[in-house]
Amino acid sequence: MAGHSKWANIQHRKQRQDDKRGRLFSKLIREVTVAARAGGPNPADNPRLRLAVEKAQAANMPKDTVARAVRRGAGEGGGAAYEEVRYEGYGPGGAALLIDCLTDNRNRTVSEVRHALARHGGRLGEGGSVAYLFRPAGVLEYAPGTDGEALLEAALEAGAEDVQRLDDGAFEVLAAPADFAAARERLAAAGFPPDRAALEQRAQSEAALSAADAARLAGLLESLEELDDVQAVATNAAPEPADGG
Repeated sequence: MAGHSKWANIQHRKQRQDDKRGRLFSKLIREVTVAARAGGPNPADNPRLRLAVEKAQAANMPKDTVARAVRRGAGEGGGAAYEEVRYEGYGPGGAALLIDCLTDNRNRTVSEVRHALARHGGRLGEGGSVAYLFRPAGVLEYAPGTDGEALLEAALEAGAEDVQRLDDGAFEVLAAPADFAAARERLAAAGFPPDRAALEQRAQSEAALSAADAARLAGLLESLEELDDVQAVATNAAPEPADGG
């Protein structure tokens, strides 16, 4: 797929500090709750919930905390009712942004997102202003040292769309969202369980930024990530500054 951005990988691979643990748990609990509400409380029949539960387990979230989130999503125990909201906008240098949120208060969320954007030279856009620049993709990530040829063969057999080798030697297998769960299971059965699996918005082409704008964008992404209501941010910015920026 054209336009692969390493911004997401940078965010996912960095070691989270202890003071971010609570925020991470809060985001994961929301995703588990909403996934259970949307598709039912049984992970075997709900691929989104299965993925959310696995993310929570990978973050070492206690099992009873996950179970309570599932029960809340199924309508037990009350609690906040979260809804999914997507904001579109622009960052420094005109980089396109998709900001996916889970919120129980739209007014608070849009205010916080708008403030973060403004502080770093960005702005909100109208609905549909940048969404056409992205497409959803299922992403399966494999560590450097993975046998690329064997992975490619297994991925094609599993129904994946593409295999990409990243600059650090890691691999990504990309699948259509509808085929993502099945491809993941088939790859695991073939001896290729992924190190990370996620449904993401991927830019179809990249926008080059100057070094100054790239640094400002990095600060903006970090500020957005720190907002409790923000679950994921996608950008079409190229991972490296433009020459002479």
